[in-house]
Amino acid sequence: MKKWGILIVALFMVTSVLAACGQNKNNGGNNPPAVENQETSQGGAAAKKLTIGVSADFPPYEFHIKNDAGEDEIVGFDIDIAKEIAKDLGAELVVKDMLFDSLLNELESGRVDLVISGLSPKPERAEQIDMSQIYYKAEQAVVSRTADKDKYATMESLEGLKIGVQKSSIQEDIAKTVSGAKLTSLGKINDIIMQLKSNRVDVAIIEGPVAESFVKNVEGITITDAKPVTEEEGYVVGVKKGSKEMLDQVNATLDRLIKDGSIDKFVTEATALAEK
Repeated sequence: MKKWGILIVALFMVTSVLAACGQNKNNGGNNPPAVENQETSQGGAAAKKLTIGVSADFPPYEFHIKNDAGEDEIVGFDIDIAKEIAKDLGAELVVKDMLFDSLLNELESGRVDLVISGLSPKPERAEQIDMSQIYYKAEQAVVSRTADKDKYATMESLEGLKIGVQKSSIQEDIAKTVSGAKLTSLGKINDIIMQLKSNRVDVAIIEGPVAESFVKNVEGITITDAKPVTEEEGYVVGVKKGSKEMLDQVNATLDRLIKDGSIDKFVTEATALAEK
């Protein structure tokens, strides 16, 4: 019995020594574990990288080009604005391209720091994310095949039609108000245009400057005289809920860009680039 007691005590002492050694090795004694420096930040001006989420099929806001080096590059006036925000934060800009309807989830999860992608300030979005001031306003447009343009002079003329829209967009909300309309909601504008060209939808509702860009670059489609009306024609930057410091910085940058005319300049340059 004594032998068993001595053995148990010895084992307990060895275990205690090993545990202490392990603690010293991992924590430096009583110090807490070191926290790794984060590459991105939801609210800190000291962020090393600023990651933004976009849906880069939305010229002139954001779209793909081949640059002078023959490499794929995402450009557009939203990207120009994001560069200015990153510069004011002292951060490197990282652009992530994804489906429009996944942007807010990516922001909520912290996988991106900001969303800037022709994002309208819908009330339900304010429950999910924080939003900047409006930095740009644009009208909506109804696009049809050129041969059908005269059929669609009013929004009432769209009743009962098959309408193509971008999923989770303000244009989808507009289409839902059209009596009897059958919606085809897709993630990419390019796919909506293909549906229109192949007669799978009758018309598409698209943001005005984006519609103009596609009409200039895609044969056989045109903007009709039908005029969608919405109270949410402005666009904002999305920020993770509760990130006040980041939101304040974004608004400060937007204030500067609006007052000095930079946003109008960015729009003009991006529109010209999209038309090439």
